[in-house]
This record gives sequence, structure tokens and C-alpha cells, in this order.
Amino acid sequence: MKICVCLCFILSLLFLNTTTAQDVSLFKQFNGRYDYTAIGNTLNLQENGPLTNCEILTSSSAQLNLNEGDTIVAAYLYWAGSGSGDFEVLLNDIPIMADRTFSDALDTNRVFFAAFSDVTNLVKDLGNTEYTLSDLDLSDIIGSYCPTGTNFAGWAIAIVYENSNLPLNQLNIYDGLESVPDQLTINLTNLNVLDNENAKIGFIAWEGDSSLAISEQLSINGNVLSNPPLNPENNAFNGTNSFTAQANLFNMDLDVYNIQNNISIGDSEASISLTSGQDFVMINTIVTVLNSQLPDATINLDDAEVVCDDRTITIHYTVSNLNSTETLPANVPISFYVDDQLIGQSETATEIPIGGSTSMSTSLVIPGLETLIELTARVDDIGDGTGIITEINEDNNESRITFELLIIPEIIPLEDLKACNLGFEIGSFDLYDAVPEDFETPIANLSFYTSEEDARLGEQAITDPQNYQNTENPDVIFMRAEISPCFVLYSFQIEVENCPPVIPEGFSPNNDGKNDFFNIRGLYDIFINHQLLVYNRNGSLIFTGNNETKWDGSINKGTGGQGNKVPVGTYYYVLKLNDPEYRPIAGWVYVNY
Repeated sequence: MKICVCLCFILSLLFLNTTTAQDVSLFKQFNGRYDYTAIGNTLNLQENGPLTNCEILTSSSAQLNLNEGDTIVAAYLYWAGSGSGDFEVLLNDIPIMADRTFSDALDTNRVFFAAFSDVTNLVKDLGNTEYTLSDLDLSDIIGSYCPTGTNFAGWAIAIVYENSNLPLNQLNIYDGLESVPDQLTINLTNLNVLDNENAKIGFIAWEGDSSLAISEQLSINGNVLSNPPLNPENNAFNGTNSFTAQANLFNMDLDVYNIQNNISIGDSEASISLTSGQDFVMINTIVTVLNSQLPDATINLDDAEVVCDDRTITIHYTVSNLNSTETLPANVPISFYVDDQLIGQSETATEIPIGGSTSMSTSLVIPGLETLIELTARVDDIGDGTGIITEINEDNNESRITFELLIIPEIIPLEDLKACNLGFEIGSFDLYDAVPEDFETPIANLSFYTSEEDARLGEQAITDPQNYQNTENPDVIFMRAEISPCFVLYSFQIEVENCPPVIPEGFSPNNDGKNDFFNIRGLYDIFINHQLLVYNRNGSLIFTGNNETKWDGSINKGTGGQGNKVPVGTYYYVLKLNDPEYRPIAGWVYVNY
């Protein structure tokens, strides 16, 4: 921008821009054997100024010449100019739309734009060739900028490449749009300086003038940068290209400076300062290349393996060292949290190489009663947010996963089962009789258990549920129904009751092994307190029996014949069950031999 003869123009040029500039900040970081180059060109036919030719091109070209072994990793296109913006251009006749845009201004009449597009795939496909940016047409508005010498347009591509012969570097790309005059300070963050040998910093800047050098100075950490004769220390932004050593890049700069000894080992930040007494310069992109050897631990929670009715889970996860320049050591701590509560820890077992990953799994017990769980894992965390290793990026060590525990509902009660007492309060049950008629789960998916714990674990199921004999009276049985994705538990009570005894009408106590005693079924060992009274036809008591004394036709009461068998005939009995549910039973029985 030339010195203007109009005093009012000079005064307006000294104002700081008052519209929406965007702070230059970290855009991308690359860690490994990386470096970068830049190509680009101006659309100005000559350096701008109020008395110069106002004509501007709509296209220009630049040649990319990477060396053998250089592999393109990323390519970022920036273009800029006077006015509010042209955000659709062509690159080698391929339409390019702006992914992001930037703006800056001197005043309401002098606004400027910049644009960005990721053209990595295009440049990878074309490789070393001539690149032409076209259809950047500012013809309609450029005339209003010429009187103040602020008419310009240009483009640049920053190309990041990898080569196995390069040292391990950290390459940071910062972008935004900030400007001077008078003074501009940009803080570069997320640096890791292991060795400052061959450290460098590059700039893509717009609208600098070689003829204006009033108080113009570029410095890093208070140290003035220069690259004479291309970039003297009093005129850093002067339309030059450090990659081609050319000085005809009118009103734009592609500059690279060696900053060895201007930045210190261990630095994580650097301060860039630009001063200018008159020259209007906009910084669009800054690239740093620093030797760096650090790991970068990251973690990804892959899957939570849950088990039915269990708050113990198995978490599967991957620990990586991808964006790194050093091996990640073994025994890096890993901590797991639920609602900021530490619930478990682990650690890496082996070293993880640069670009490598390892799959791991850990069992955790989830506390509380909630079933919808958000689990957080942090690598390089000893359990309180503190790490033990220095990393390239300390802000990418966390991963989260949400899952639901398969906790079964409360046990569902079923109707009780009852069976007749077979003796000593033992009964025989078909446990399937407890299954409701409208139950939809197949019989094959049902199993029965004598304890809730066994039912939950699915262990020690009752082997013959159709002929089950109780061990206690009453007792509780648990039924497990396998219903995807888990199971449901039911319970019911089994109870043995004394059923009415079955009394025969006769027996033959002749010792032939058949029907030799008055066998009242459902009496003995069931109504254990019963009393049997037997009378002859004359009404005389001839026998008394109980649970231990069964009537085999012998006389054990009366005045005579005790121990003898009764003669053939009909006898009468009274059976006192001594059970509150039953009255005494009276009847007759015929004895024959």
C-alpha cells in the first residue's frame, strides 16, 4: 500500500480495524516425520497504490515440486482479497467451495475477506504439477479500493508432507485473520519443543507492501525475525516468497523463518509480535515445525459387556498412541469413573509404538441402583486426574460410553401348590402345575430352584420338577424364565396338607403277605397322633392302635383272648385323627382269613 497524498487517507489508515477479525488459533496438528511447503501467487499485476494500475487478474498459477520420498498428507487452500468475499473458485478447473471464511476491515468502506478449503484429495491426486486458481473475480469492486491502495487478491496452498528421512517433528497450523497497524500479538499454544535445531515458522499474509517499512517489525518471544535480503528485519511483509526466493508476490507473502535459538526446549507457547506504523498487513496462517518426541495416549471405550442381573461388567477398550512422536511406555495408568466416582483402575501392559494401539478389557462393579450408566475412562490418570507422563496433547485422554445394565424386575409371585401328605409332611409335586395357563414362555425355557441365589445364577436346578418332593413344609420354589435378553424370576409356595385317609372295608390277617393288616392309606406317619379304637359286635373294645401300632386282627384290650386273632366277622372302629381339620371317623371292617 503506497503513501497517500491525502491527509485524511493517512489518518484513516492509522485506525485499528474495528470490525470482525478472527483470532489466529490452532487449526491442525501433525506429529511425526512431517514438514511443509507452500505454493501460491498474487492476482495483482503490480504492487498496489493510489497512483498505480487498478487492473487485477482473475487467475494465476504456481508450481508444486516435492522431492522424491515426500508423501502428501494434507493440503489446505487459502485465498483472499478486497471486498466482502468471493467464496467459489476453481483450482485446476475443479470447483472449490469455501469450508470456512474470515473477514477483517480498516473501516466500513474497506473490508477484506479470506477463505479456506481442504483440497487434500485433489492435491494428492495431481501431485507435482502446475496449480492454477481461477474464477476469483473481484473486478466489480476492486476499483473502489484503488484510490487508497488496498486493492489486492491472491491464493496459497500449504502442503504437509511426510518423509521417512525427516526428524520427528510437531507441525502446527494456526489460522484466523488478524491485522496491523499498529501492533498485533498472537500467542501460539500447544507447542512441544524437544530440540530447537532447524525450528522454523512460516506465514501466509496478505496486503503487505515492499515500499512501506515504517516501524515494521516481526518478532518471536521478543527476538526480531529476519531473512535478508528477502525479508529485512524492518520490512518482514514485503511481497516475497521464501520457497522460491522471489520478491514479486505483490501484496501477499509466503515467508519462512528459521527460529532456532529463538524458542527454548520445553516451551509450550510462543508469542508472535508484529508492529507496523503504516503498512496494513493481515496474518491468515502461521505454520510451526519443531523437533518433538513425545507420546500421545488416547483411549476409546469400545463396548460394555453386561450380564443378566449383575452389576459387574466387562469393559472393552483401546489405548492408542497415534498422533505421537515417541513410544508410549508400559504401565500407563487408566482410571474409570461413574458420576465422577472412581470405580476401577488398570494400566497398559506393554509399550505402544508410534501410531500403534492395543486392545484391553477390565471388569468393573457398577455402584448404586441406577441401570442407565455413563462410564468415563481416562488414560494417564492415577485416579485423581493426575498423569505420570508428558504428552503432546494433554486434553484428549478421555472417552465415554453409555449402556444399560440388565437388572431383572422384582420376583413375581405365582399361586401356591398343595399336595397330600405322603408321610412325615412330605408331598410329591409337579412344579409345572404352578405355571399359569396363559404363560407365553415355552416349557423348555423354564427351570426351578430351591433358593433365590441359585435361580439368579442359574445353578443347581431341580432335576425332576414333575416329581419333586419337598424338604420343608411349607417351602418356597423359584422359577426362572429365560426371556430375551435376560430372564425373569417367579416364586410360589408349596405346602403339604393332610388329606382324608382312605379306609378299607376289610382285610385278611393270614400272614400270606397280602392285606395282612387294617391298612388305612393316608393315615400312618401322616396323622401321627391318631388313635384307632376297634369294637366287636357286642360293643366291647378289643383293640387300640396308634401310629406305631397297626391292627393285624389281634386282640390287645378286654378281659380275655389278648394276643389271639379275632374270629371271622364284622368289627366296628372309631378313628380319632386328632387333627383340628377332621372329626372322628366311625365305620365297620370285615375280617376274613
